[in-house]
Amino acid sequence: MAKECSICGKKKTTGFSISHSHIRTKRAWYPNLQKVRIVDGDKVRRAYVCARCLKSGRVKRAI
Repeated sequence: MAKECSICGKKKTTGFSISHSHIRTKRAWYPNLQKVRIVDGDKVRRAYVCARCLKSGRVKRAI
């Protein structure tokens, strides 16, 4: 699965999960990506788009 929004370029972020005893282990936060059909110019294609771009109307969905 693609890990990046094709519209805004949002991708995974890394950091540490910190326990109560302050032991740090690596972890990742992934964006809420949806595989949708979008209108790209005059063509219809499938792309991974984050939920924020879908809600804000940055992308036109194909019917």
